[in-house]
Amino acid sequence: MRPTPRPSARPCSGPTCGSCQSKVLSNRASSACTGCGKALIEQRTATINRIRGLLAEFGIVLPLKAATVRREAGACLEELPGWANLAIGDALSELHRLDERIEQYDRHIAQMAREDERARQLMKLCGIGETTASAIVAMVGNGHEFSCGRQFAAWLGLTPGQFSSGGKSRLGRITKAGDSYLRSLLVLGARAVLNAAAGKADRISTWAKALAERRGYWRAVIAIAAKNVRMAWAVLRRGEAFEMPN
Repeated sequence: MRPTPRPSARPCSGPTCGSCQSKVLSNRASSACTGCGKALIEQRTATINRIRGLLAEFGIVLPLKAATVRREAGACLEELPGWANLAIGDALSELHRLDERIEQYDRHIAQMAREDERARQLMKLCGIGETTASAIVAMVGNGHEFSCGRQFAAWLGLTPGQFSSGGKSRLGRITKAGDSYLRSLLVLGARAVLNAAAGKADRISTWAKALAERRGYWRAVIAIAAKNVRMAWAVLRRGEAFEMPN
């Protein structure tokens, strides 16, 4: 018996067809720009690690901090033998070029965020800036793929894994699933929120400080990031109907 074929999807012909298509194209364009910026950051990280590896072969061990690698590698460049001087000098030149390209893309992404109403709404949340807002909009659009904010947080790996045995459910560490770039942006924003909470008396800062005292710094950071993801989903799904918490 042959399976019943699925009915073909009807083409969009309503009055909102042009608007829907425009949003899709806008999301794709934003995703392209955000993706290129992410790729440049990955290239810069790889270049820094390559410089550290080359210098380690000559007994020069540098820390992971990018600013230290730039400074120390340039300072000891003249002490290296000819071909090593050439190779590491070229890598430093490439690193400088990548820095300039990343700055250009940061400006592009900031402009995209200012021009997109959804990104402007997201930037009202504590810990979400231009880069994070643009990345969220480019990746999930209006958030219709997720039925709730917790599902969005789980997709990004910001919820603990669950382990069930004998009718008992245990929570483990965060899964770290999904896009690592967007998750890292959200975690950096959450760290900024927690670090700036000292001396503030608003509801979110009070909650963040109490959580850090009760559960520890890093668990509080992840909780703030997960809370931001859930509120971001509400902003994207409800638009202007969503009221920002005080």
